[in-house]
Amino acid sequence: MITSASNKLKLFSGSASKKLAEAIAKKLNVELGQLTSGQFSDGEISVQIHESVRGADVFVVQSTSYPVNENLMELLVIIDALKRASAGRINAVIPYFGYARQDRKAQARDPITAKLVADLIGTAGADRVLTMDLHSAQIQGFFNFPVDHLYGIPVLKKAISKEKFIKDGNFCVVSPDIGSVARARAMATRLNAPLAIVDKRRPKPNEMEVMNIIGDIGGRDCLLLDDMIDTAGTIANGAEALINNGANSVFAACSHAVLSGPAIERLEKSRIEKLFTLDTIEIPQEKKFSKLAEISSASIFAEAIDSIYLEKPVSKLYD
Repeated sequence: MITSASNKLKLFSGSASKKLAEAIAKKLNVELGQLTSGQFSDGEISVQIHESVRGADVFVVQSTSYPVNENLMELLVIIDALKRASAGRINAVIPYFGYARQDRKAQARDPITAKLVADLIGTAGADRVLTMDLHSAQIQGFFNFPVDHLYGIPVLKKAISKEKFIKDGNFCVVSPDIGSVARARAMATRLNAPLAIVDKRRPKPNEMEVMNIIGDIGGRDCLLLDDMIDTAGTIANGAEALINNGANSVFAACSHAVLSGPAIERLEKSRIEKLFTLDTIEIPQEKKFSKLAEISSASIFAEAIDSIYLEKPVSKLYD
């Protein structure tokens, strides 16, 4: 992809998304901006921008993944530095938006942290946010400026379609819980496949959950689809339930591989044969395992950035 000949597009990366930012820069045929980020001895974030951004359309790529608070604060400091350096427009490219699960008051006196983070990003000086697969789509409304919300399903579908179990045709897409049905249905429609749902219920307090499968999975290869995999309990238990109810094999896919706590151990021991994930979160080498298949999201982010920069519609990417 080649952007306009103007020198006003600037692309920078925070510490959390260097590899993805480099891939996006390559797609856009631009150099990654010169920026250094570090910490003072007491842990305070230090940022220095080593080139002029005056009047530029600046895009900062930074996922707010683990360590969440450090990466979020670094993003805010970078945005503030760009604003004070007279950048023309500041676009926060947040492939994975942390704190998205705290989007409502689930019980009395709960904070709505997703709204707080949205306010912080705006106060720091961002003019727009570009993100992917928010845990709750309504979070777009927490911002007081434009949010472009990309979907990972087209990228996942393109990669997964090359797999043998898809080509064989005897498969179905499975939602690991009721909350992910819309996402799974969208993938099933694209793959022209049937849909099944794992329904979890706890009959009585302190009794083990009973998993019922809604849909025909007998003898089929199953693709479990979720927006994120954190501790992997839901996806691993769902895979076990599918096999116990007659599935031939189980694969899994997600946009965001958070992989915290016991996730790696659970996935390695699970009935999942392969886990497809986008690179919205940079997975350290020590967390990579044999079942993991990373898929680049650089192309769709590059297209979105190019469209925003050239004032073209981004909506075409939603399809």
